[in-house]
Amino acid sequence: MILGFLRAKGPLPAVLALGLAWAAPALAEAPGKGGVASSFTLDNGMQVVVIPDHRAPVVTHMVWYKVGSADEVPGKSGIAHFFEHLMFKGTTNHKSGEFDQKVAEIGGNENAFTTYDYTAYHQTVPPSALETMMSFEADRMRNLVLTDDVIGPERDVVLEERRSRIENSPGSLLDEEVDATLYQNEPYRTPVIGWMHEIEQLNRTDAIAFYNQYYAPNNAILVVAGDVEPETVKALAEKTYGKVARGPDLPPRVRPMEPTHDTKRTVELRDERVTVPSFSKAWVVPSYQTAKDGEAEALDLLSEILGGGTLSRLNQSLVVEQGIASSAGAGFEGMMLGETSFTVYGAPRGEADLQQVEAAVDAEIRRIIKDGVTAEELEKAKDRFVRSTIFARDNQASMANIYGATLATGGTVADVEQWPDRIRAVTADQIKAVAAKYLNPDHSVAGYLLPAKPVEK
Repeated sequence: MILGFLRAKGPLPAVLALGLAWAAPALAEAPGKGGVASSFTLDNGMQVVVIPDHRAPVVTHMVWYKVGSADEVPGKSGIAHFFEHLMFKGTTNHKSGEFDQKVAEIGGNENAFTTYDYTAYHQTVPPSALETMMSFEADRMRNLVLTDDVIGPERDVVLEERRSRIENSPGSLLDEEVDATLYQNEPYRTPVIGWMHEIEQLNRTDAIAFYNQYYAPNNAILVVAGDVEPETVKALAEKTYGKVARGPDLPPRVRPMEPTHDTKRTVELRDERVTVPSFSKAWVVPSYQTAKDGEAEALDLLSEILGGGTLSRLNQSLVVEQGIASSAGAGFEGMMLGETSFTVYGAPRGEADLQQVEAAVDAEIRRIIKDGVTAEELEKAKDRFVRSTIFARDNQASMANIYGATLATGGTVADVEQWPDRIRAVTADQIKAVAAKYLNPDHSVAGYLLPAKPVEK
């Protein structure tokens, strides 16, 4: 299973890493001989989106549950990701491993990932196997067999995953501490995988309570992209998912707002495993769900202009021209249900030190706050965003991810379709305004990853 961390530098599934930046003009129109994306809701409350794409006899089938680590009860961190693991166990109708074997037999692939705001399960298979995939997914939506013999060993697997992915990675440990410092009120301050001491205490009672509360059709979204027609998907969905009873009505998903941040905070981690120092600087900013009109789009373009790639200001100035950085960039995590983060980062090269790199990054931010961006670089950034959608439209899985992530974080199909026009409408003044409003160095959290201090003799 893939554990997705919603961080610009984290191991987020690549197809989601750019968020809505993958969206395209007329995105609802699938490529090739495809049709228009359509959406309907089953009687039990399950929303379904179909994205036809007939270029190849392949279909991507995804089920998104509107629950992630940020929905966990305090003290039970890691239960969302732990339960993702348990979904691959046996049910009353299929023994453990049978679903995996069926996917392998037909040459397909499958996986799953957990983030702060949602959990998704997906398979890519021939269209002839779509009904089988739906049947298996509908079955494990309610019929898992969760005994202590299942819970204990899988909890040990998750604990080992935490050791290998987090405890053995100084960068991941620092990222956790930065998030815990950045978010003072939002549950995003707790890592998706959970804290070690709380994972150790997760048990069968916790798993069953989580399952009964969140795993139901009225808290799920089905996205099917590929060589299918909406009528076929609807018939199959009604035949499989439609037979699953509706679950309890859940209250609206509301993330607590952050208080005003008016201090500069720093987090430093020294580790003997670190050979090249690096730094990051983060701010709490609005997401697409919490921003005022145009602000999220402006932040998206600001991250692209400032540090989105080889043509960005940070890369051109620090890496190419000054030669003081081995890497430098920026990221905006717009696809979040609550407020989110804007991050810049860098690492030195050659004789340069970390202070030089940080000072140069701060200087580029101050330039935008003072002078804004040029009309030319803004248009080029917009063009890069739009052109990147060619790749999304060429991959049905990325299309399914765009729609699923948007809907699971409170957006709509219309939001996906209208996103390119909203990006095109962003002005240079808006870019300057969000930079000045949100990127105050005195209200940031800086993280420093440093080598261990030499032992004094």
